[in-house]
Amino acid sequence: MLRRAPLLGIPPVPIPHNPKGRTAMKDDELLMPSQVARIFHVDPKTVTRWARAGKISSIRTLGGHRRFYRSEVERAIAEALDDSERQASL
Repeated sequence: MLRRAPLLGIPPVPIPHNPKGRTAMKDDELLMPSQVARIFHVDPKTVTRWARAGKISSIRTLGGHRRFYRSEVERAIAEALDDSERQASL
């Protein structure tokens, strides 16, 4: 995506896809909170709370909506499974 400065004759400036500097693969799908909620079997508001608490990272669209990388969701699932397995073995 390119942003142009209006009427100033300034060349377009590339906007980074992920402003937090995380490296995501080009193929990495962006998921809406409702899609992530379906995966975890929770309410979409819970997913938003997790994002605010830093439990799962998200990005914001230009309109301010949260989106989650599928790879990040899969990492969170694997982490949750590892935690549950550790607790079960105690």
